[in-house]
Amino acid sequence: MRKILLLLLGLMSQLLLAQATVDLNYYLPQHITYNQDIPKPSEIVGHEVGEWHITHDKLMFYMQSLAKASDRISIETRGHTFEGRPILLLTITSPKNHSNLEQIRKEHLSLSESSGSSANIQSMPIVVYQGFSIHGNEPSGANAGLAYAYYLAAAQGAEIEEVLENAVILMDPSFNPDGLQRFAYWANTNRSIHLNSDNNEREYHEVWPGGRTNHYWFDMNRDWLPVQLPESRARIKTFHKWLPNILTDHHEMGTNSTFFFQPGEPTRVHPLTPKVNQELTTEIGTYHAKALNKIGSLYYSEENYDDYYYGKGSTFPDVNGSIGILFEQGSSRGHIQESENGTLTFPFTIRNQFTAALSTIEAAKNMRTKILGYQRDFYSSTRNEAAKSKTKAIVFGDSKDAARSWHLAEILKRQHIKVHELAADTRLGKNSYTRGNSYVIPMDQKNHRMIKAMFEKRTTFTDSLFYDISAWTFPLAFNVDYSETSSLANAGAEIDNLKPLEGNVSQMSNYAYLFEWHEYYSPAALNKIVENGLRAKVAKSRFSLDGISYDYGTIMIPVQNQKMDAASLYNFLKEIARENNLQIKGVNTGLTKGIDLGSNEFDPIKKQKVALLVGKGVRSYDAGEIWHLFDTRYNMKITKIDTDYFKNTDISQYTDIILPSTGQASLDKRAAGKLKEWVKEGGTLIGYRAIANWFEKNEFMKLKFKKDTLVARDISFEERGDFTGAQVTGGAIFEARQDRSHPINFGYKNDRIALFRNTNIYIEPDKNSYNNPIQYTANPLQSGYISEENLAMLKNSVPFRVRRMGKGRVILFTDNTNFRAFWYGTNKLLMNAIFFGQMM
Repeated sequence: MRKILLLLLGLMSQLLLAQATVDLNYYLPQHITYNQDIPKPSEIVGHEVGEWHITHDKLMFYMQSLAKASDRISIETRGHTFEGRPILLLTITSPKNHSNLEQIRKEHLSLSESSGSSANIQSMPIVVYQGFSIHGNEPSGANAGLAYAYYLAAAQGAEIEEVLENAVILMDPSFNPDGLQRFAYWANTNRSIHLNSDNNEREYHEVWPGGRTNHYWFDMNRDWLPVQLPESRARIKTFHKWLPNILTDHHEMGTNSTFFFQPGEPTRVHPLTPKVNQELTTEIGTYHAKALNKIGSLYYSEENYDDYYYGKGSTFPDVNGSIGILFEQGSSRGHIQESENGTLTFPFTIRNQFTAALSTIEAAKNMRTKILGYQRDFYSSTRNEAAKSKTKAIVFGDSKDAARSWHLAEILKRQHIKVHELAADTRLGKNSYTRGNSYVIPMDQKNHRMIKAMFEKRTTFTDSLFYDISAWTFPLAFNVDYSETSSLANAGAEIDNLKPLEGNVSQMSNYAYLFEWHEYYSPAALNKIVENGLRAKVAKSRFSLDGISYDYGTIMIPVQNQKMDAASLYNFLKEIARENNLQIKGVNTGLTKGIDLGSNEFDPIKKQKVALLVGKGVRSYDAGEIWHLFDTRYNMKITKIDTDYFKNTDISQYTDIILPSTGQASLDKRAAGKLKEWVKEGGTLIGYRAIANWFEKNEFMKLKFKKDTLVARDISFEERGDFTGAQVTGGAIFEARQDRSHPINFGYKNDRIALFRNTNIYIEPDKNSYNNPIQYTANPLQSGYISEENLAMLKNSVPFRVRRMGKGRVILFTDNTNFRAFWYGTNKLLMNAIFFGQMM
């Protein structure tokens, strides 16, 4: 009996292990042979695919080993992540194609040019870009990449030879190396010998912020268009180098889901995407369905997901003559977990991703000439559209801020959009443009539709539901002036290489130095000045000196009574000017037209020490955007304090504490009391978005919210989701008025600003107009979707409030001023709250 029990226990243990431990044959097609000289994943990484979660270092080692062993694969490092991990690309094709790869690439690119009309697509290889796990905690894609890369390197026979002869496969084994590593560590360190499928198991509940994001907690699958992150820049460079015909993006979704492949919701496709694109996507989908049918996996398409925002990996290709394909696999979120569809194992999720990768290249092989022809037709149609456009050019710039304009031009150049210098200073309508601070985009160019996608304002839609944002108009995001023109008269020379901006100090002074606050990097300059113990002051009023007008927020650095002598100060400020692209003026008198330099209308600037609340309950995206802004743009130290130990932290040393959008449960009454006492002693507390409700509940501010009274009438049970979804403001752009004399608006030259909003928090304005320095206009919608009910509440509401509390200040923003790192136009609002909060 004892032997029988031991045998049963052994069998049960083996059964549990077998649920998630399989060998390579579980994934691979079995009707073919494999080259024994090609190393299997287990021989390099030390475990079977799906037995453990692959870490990025092991993934890298395996891909390098394949490239050494196979003449079908070459590998390159295209850059490094913030944590120093290599951003890899495998180019996989036949040895014959490898020997002629550059010629193949050039011939392929000719399809996007007028010369491509005569190109022979009958013998041209198709280009397929396959990328995996852009969200680090959606790891089945990257783990499937191990088996997939092995298959492409080792499979033998006519079938694989035909694929590789007729295709160039660009394989990105990990779109998000840092996130993949973070999640693999979590899943592996919580893995038990006896795998536990209980949903309550710790393995399936990551700690904050989770592995989805990159180092600075960005969702990188929203950065294909803005390209603000190193991983994005590497893959966009590859995309434009090759212009792939198909790009696949392997994701995961909720554990109780099955498998999704595109097309998505038919009514939620961006109007600039051709209908043929969706027809081809549907035809490719038949190959996925056939392959998944063969292994018995459930799936669906044309639901939930959409093709609207061009900043996603599956949609970005659609505006570039390519076909983007999204795959979403129900996630085991570890090694094995119970689901509505039965026990879901990690190997099962990997096999589905592997199967979809194979069905993609089968579709590419069989539809090759059709898809190549589509790409040629797309660019031919785009050229015709561009030639007929009434708008011949777009001029954009900011006469007071060269950096924001430069960074917008930088994005355009990364997206292979031609940009020209402004030929001469000019005025177009109400906007003035200065040479050096402004640029011209000719509309008659290959990426005409991309330009339209980036610059258009759209307020009418066929659907009221969006998977992501509904607006991203770049000149509004950058808060630059822009004008459409009917000629190229303002265009100067084309810019081949966008040279870095230069700053300087006009002359050495023994009296004072001045620089305006308009320039994007002026906060970085001011921070370095005060960090070095130098005295600086800010002008609360306008003045003019030596024929130059100085605006609200101008920074003045006196020469006398400083820690540095005059010569050292001059050399230090030259360094500051060079680093931050500033024009600093040396002046020799304090007598001005307006406030004199010795006036009490200049307030001293103190050294700031800033803390940021992070951790459970805090929206990690928002926190990461702030961390990234301080750390990479303004070179300012910021202390991240976790909600777990905030109550036990001595916060008296901090001048400012930032609360990103946070659930109320994360900050209890004790935390509220602690922050109140700190504010009363002189601290500046800055809150965002959902913090508005917490501020009001805990009496940091008296806020009067506008609330909707919408009632569902004649809405069926089936329609209830669409009804409530239509009230979501997922991301749109709105116009607000600015009182430029208020310190929160220092550095803005216009009295209107475009704000990004993805909340439904609406605050009534104060009865005193001077307490409403930023207020939405009566017709605020500039671009994007908002329901009629919410728009009515938004009109004339306020997105900013400030309240004095003892010696300190409480500041509230209802909108995100740092959205996805590309909303340059509102970053300075946060910096103004930091440096000038005590003046408000």
